Amino acid sequence: MGRGGTGRPVVTLTGQLVEHVRALDYDRIPQAAREVARHVFLDGVGVTLAGATEPLGVGRLVTDYVRELAGAPQATVIGGGFRTSITDAAFANGTLAHALDYDNTWYPMNHPTSPTLPAILAIAEHYGHSGRDCLTALVAAFEVQSRLRMASTGLHTGRGYHKPGTTGLMGAVAAGVKLFGLDATQAAMAFGIAGSRVGSLSLNTGTMTKSSHSGHAARMGLESALLAGRGWTATQDVFGPQGYFDTLLRDEQEPHLLVEGFADPLRMVDPGVGFKKHPSNYFTHRPIDAALAIRGRPEFDASAVESVVVTFPELHYVDRPRPETGLDGKFSVQYTTAVALLDGRVTIDSFTNERRFAADVEAFLPKVTIRFDPSIPTEFLDLHVVVTVEQAGGVELTERVDQLTGMPGVPLTSAQLMEKFTACAGRVLAADAVGELAGLLERIDELPGVSGVMDLARGDGAAQGAAPAGRKAGR
Repeated sequence: MGRGGTGRPVVTLTGQLVEHVRALDYDRIPQAAREVARHVFLDGVGVTLAGATEPLGVGRLVTDYVRELAGAPQATVIGGGFRTSITDAAFANGTLAHALDYDNTWYPMNHPTSPTLPAILAIAEHYGHSGRDCLTALVAAFEVQSRLRMASTGLHTGRGYHKPGTTGLMGAVAAGVKLFGLDATQAAMAFGIAGSRVGSLSLNTGTMTKSSHSGHAARMGLESALLAGRGWTATQDVFGPQGYFDTLLRDEQEPHLLVEGFADPLRMVDPGVGFKKHPSNYFTHRPIDAALAIRGRPEFDASAVESVVVTFPELHYVDRPRPETGLDGKFSVQYTTAVALLDGRVTIDSFTNERRFAADVEAFLPKVTIRFDPSIPTEFLDLHVVVTVEQAGGVELTERVDQLTGMPGVPLTSAQLMEKFTACAGRVLAADAVGELAGLLERIDELPGVSGVMDLARGDGAAQGAAPAGRKAGR
């Protein structure tokens, strides 16, 4: 907080945020938020397990890297078959959680789970925190990210800084504040330390480095809280003048939104969390759904397609007519639309290099173009897309998609979430382990600790690298 010349405490923006975070208590979290948080645990662990099988080898590379560092065996590398230091585990699991771009999101656009859940699980596994503690830390992490994202009006989607390395990092700090039980001064220092670790460039979208943004955020958020608890010092008001907002955002900021209305209601509930149906950039999902609807019509004939036009808002960073790799294809409206039309589904294995450069894709992809329409809003909740397929003989098939199932406010059902988890976890674990793990995650806040969860999620380390759909490795 600090003191002014009169001796009275100076109320800073960071100090206000700290008090909100420290005051958040499990008993004050409404049931609706607890239910969403349980879904986040289920979805987050599932996509992290699947991330170990990312087709270009992100899982293998990051897991091998942290294994070679030989950190103290404190916390699990999910799907890796071993433990390492809490910081290295947070880094590895954060990277795995974002490796497939299948982790959840919300509004304003952000990836709230991959930078935070890995830090929470690492701390809890090593220090013995309860599932209730973990759920409370997750709710705090989500609320801080959301408030910071709302206040950071200059963090434009697809440009400049990528959100996990900015808002996600601060969410991980908030989780550490809760789990380490930091006092007000220590908590302010933790946010201050993290202020000197903020970063991650959206320019790296489409490469392996993008997924590491979440890994670095999880690791550095955890480390910032850990150091602050041991007396490390930093600025007491990182969100004040000449701090986070002024440095990163200049005039495009509304700092008061960081604390105004904090947790009233929790934004985890309103507007809610978006759980992805497809393992690709969220802005590709409407074109995918439109293409899948067209693919399902009896008159559709892939061999007769002459052109495909996607009418789209002016978001140019997903305009990638010739993605360089399968991974890059996750951020290509053209590629995801083409694969949806050709295959009738979009899965993790849609983004292998083999599928990207297959003969039918190479022949079809040039037929798919984007038409940018400036009249379509670019805000995710408000936009729509139209896919129009022209076939030989003058056949025209058109589909418009406004709302997505899974987007904030239009949740996936519990059955859909479980189906996704089973498909993701089943790429690494045997069926009995998948079911047992799901049962624990669905009642995470009833567990005395997370050791049982992490023992199952550790697997045997046999499934890094590309794994064909349906592959199951025993524990």
